[in-house]
Amino acid sequence: MITRKSASISKFIIHKVGNKHNDTKNAFSDKEVHFDEESYELMLPFLLRPFGSVVQSFRFNHHANVELNEINAYTKSIFEDEDNFVETSKNIVKHLYEQSNSAQIKTGDVLVAIFEGIEYKEMVTNAIGIFKIESKVNFFQTFLENNSYDVLVQKGISSKKVDKGCLILNQKDTEGHIILSVDNNSYDAQYWTDNFLNIKYADDMNNHTHNYLELCKEFSTEILKTSYGEQERNIFLAKTIDYFKENETINVERFKEEVFTEEKHIREFEDFKKDYESDLNVVLRNQFDLAEAVVSKEKKKIKTDIKLDTHIQIKLDIDAPDAASEHLERGYDEEKKMHYYKVFFNAEA
Repeated sequence: MITRKSASISKFIIHKVGNKHNDTKNAFSDKEVHFDEESYELMLPFLLRPFGSVVQSFRFNHHANVELNEINAYTKSIFEDEDNFVETSKNIVKHLYEQSNSAQIKTGDVLVAIFEGIEYKEMVTNAIGIFKIESKVNFFQTFLENNSYDVLVQKGISSKKVDKGCLILNQKDTEGHIILSVDNNSYDAQYWTDNFLNIKYADDMNNHTHNYLELCKEFSTEILKTSYGEQERNIFLAKTIDYFKENETINVERFKEEVFTEEKHIREFEDFKKDYESDLNVVLRNQFDLAEAVVSKEKKKIKTDIKLDTHIQIKLDIDAPDAASEHLERGYDEEKKMHYYKVFFNAEA
């Protein structure tokens, strides 16, 4: 996450990227944009707002040598000499163009900017931003003609959100430059992060926390829901979140002891974890420091509703891990030949 209260744009340019599969070409600007006050005040938060809620960071990647990563090389050139900004921004667009490996990759505007005063984890630094605008919205434009007002429809960039964007900070750790990325039009997940940027998640507490929560969500859906029903799935997820909230360091053995009550569930979890690591080619650590911001963000994505085919939904509170097991009872009615849930309570809220 960044803070943008002291941020400013020092350089900015717009190009257009085509798609080699449908014969649309790139179009380049030769000069930087010089904003008027009104457009600048709108552009700055438009570009930086998405990164205020990003908790996971990336690092440049390459199969042979990270120095050969194209965007790494281009941004390094700009950081070392900002006089390279215009020509290097064109090279960035040319590299993006080469990643249009199918006709479905959208053309659009490419915005390249240098920011000053970006605050990240108590560091203040400059950064290079690369943004691709793929979607245009319709808006009405009124105009005066022959003493009467008329209206026409034009297309333009919505100021609500960028489609794709990355922020490359001029700060390094042992893994390289710190990178934040967003993709709100993820019709091709590999196009932006893998092919264009060629980045990987940082090997840090944010990534470890995210990976383990993803494992738990997948296990809850593929194993618990399938074999034991929604109630077991939701109880497990609530206990998982509760354990993560109560511990600054996650120890996998203690996690299994506290979350599971039956040995068969522990064995199923261990078997699923092995397959999960193998299928996704990831290694999940047995102990890691917790990232609270990741837990808070992932918690919002977890759905704990039990949806029934009788048009009834039961919503469980993920912050009350014992409620579903203590006050919700599942059974089968032989007379009606239907399953049922029995809910216990003292009073209606």
